[in-house]
Amino acid sequence: MDGNTVNAKQSLPRPSSAASVNITSANKNRQYAHLHAQLAQLNAHLADTENLLRMTAVQAQDMRFLGGYVGALFMGSAKVLGEESVQKRGKQEETARER
Repeated sequence: MDGNTVNAKQSLPRPSSAASVNITSANKNRQYAHLHAQLAQLNAHLADTENLLRMTAVQAQDMRFLGGYVGALFMGSAKVLGEESVQKRGKQEETARER
């Protein structure tokens, strides 16, 4: 009978080990919940980044257009101002010759 009671006592979980299993399980559940929350936040941030990249691409195209537009204005104004300065020089040379 002593052998049976010893086996029965060994097969029963100790209260301290059962508590440690419950604590470990609770810690794992808490860590999984925290990981889930972090992954959800990461997913939201990735979606925001994707939207910002799309907007940046659109704005880059707009900047390209504006650069071409301003370049054309600059070339046009340089041509007009260049012609005016040539005409002024021509008039100054003519008046200098006349004197």
